Parts: sequence; C-alpha cells; structure tokens
Amino acid sequence: MKHQSDKSRARVATEPALITAILALLLTGLFGCDRMVTPRGTQVMKDADAKAADGDYLEAINLYEAALDGTARSAEIHYRVALLYDDKMKDPLSAMHHFKRYLTVAPGGPKAEEVKRFMKRDELALLTNLSGDALVTRAEATRLKNENLNLRKNLVEQAAQLRTAGGGEKNARGKGNKSPTPAKIANAAARSHVVQAGDTLFSVSRQYYNAPDRWKDILDANDKTINDPGKLKVGQTLVIP
Repeated sequence: MKHQSDKSRARVATEPALITAILALLLTGLFGCDRMVTPRGTQVMKDADAKAADGDYLEAINLYEAALDGTARSAEIHYRVALLYDDKMKDPLSAMHHFKRYLTVAPGGPKAEEVKRFMKRDELALLTNLSGDALVTRAEATRLKNENLNLRKNLVEQAAQLRTAGGGEKNARGKGNKSPTPAKIANAAARSHVVQAGDTLFSVSRQYYNAPDRWKDILDANDKTINDPGKLKVGQTLVIP
C-alpha cells in the first residue's frame, strides 16, 4: 500500500510539469506559424507589385486579393486593387467595391478623402454609361466651353499687358522682342503625353496633376483630337495644359 501511495504522489507531482511543457510547445508552434505566415504575405504583395509594373494587371489583382487577411494592411491592398480596376481595367464598378472596402477597414485612413472623391467620380461614370450618354454631358460640355473662353480672355489680357511692358522696355533700350501671342503663352505652359496601353483621361490626370479631377482640362485641350473620351488611342499625343 505504501509503495502504491508513493507512485500516486510522484504522478501527481509530475503532471503539472508535463502540462506546462505541453503548453510551452503549443505556444512555440503558434508563434512559429505566425513568423512563417507574415513573410509569405509580404512576398505575395511584392509579387503583385511586380505583376502590376509589368502590365499583367489581372494576375496582379489575383495576387493582391490572395494577400487580403482582414488586418489593417488590407486597406492598402483594397486601394491598390481599386486603382488597377479604375485606371487599367476600366471597370469602375469593381473599383467602387474595393474603394468601399477600404473605407470599411480604414474609415479614417490617410487615403479616405481621396477614396471618397474617386467613388463620386466612378458613380458618375456608371450613371453615364447606364444612361447611354456620352462621357461628357451637354451641360458639362457647355461649362467646359465657357471655361475655355474665359481662359482665352485671360490670355489675351496677359498678352496685352506683356506688349505694354515690352513697349516700355523697347523705348527705354531702343530695341526689344515682339510680345508673345496668347497661343505661344499657352504652348509654353503645356506639356505632351504619348498614350500608352491602358491609359485613360483619369490616369493621365493623376500622373501629371496627382489627382484625377483635371481630366476635364486635358479633354478640353485636346477636343479636336479625342473622338471618344472613354477610349484613347495608343500612340496618340495629348497636350497636357
């Protein structure tokens, strides 16, 4: 009886140590898995970035979506996917879905206000496409025309001021150059962009002005060469005002 009692006491003393060892192994395994998963997610993001840079936008989107894990970094992934759908895939509906997901994950994120502006623009594009109208409505075209007239008026006034100033310098020095014309002033401030595959007025505006809202200015500056605002021709040269 005494021998059995000693065995029972030894077993009772051993069990807590055994449980502690098992818990330690389990915790080590969990932390080890976390260390394995995090680098893999980072590598998937790098692969997606590389595919996007190479122009393989669909595969980039698939990789980005595979990297979504529900954490805070998912907001940035949704933002990148939305831009690909918006600028490259010309799919505003899918873009809006990921913009909304960004706001769900990070409602106060650093890109929240920008995302809201993009969503309003995409909503307008969707409504326009559903109605069967052109990208630019008659009311919008009239507004752009008026803005263009005001711009020309301002250029003429600036040219007149330059002529007056140039005349004063000529009288003072006895010589001088001709004052620049409004066309020369406009051309001096303009740049050019050669359309690449996947380019849209939105993406070109974002490239040169860091915002998509200036696409109307680009359209107005190229109204004689752009037949369809929704379909730019590859190789076409655009004037960037």
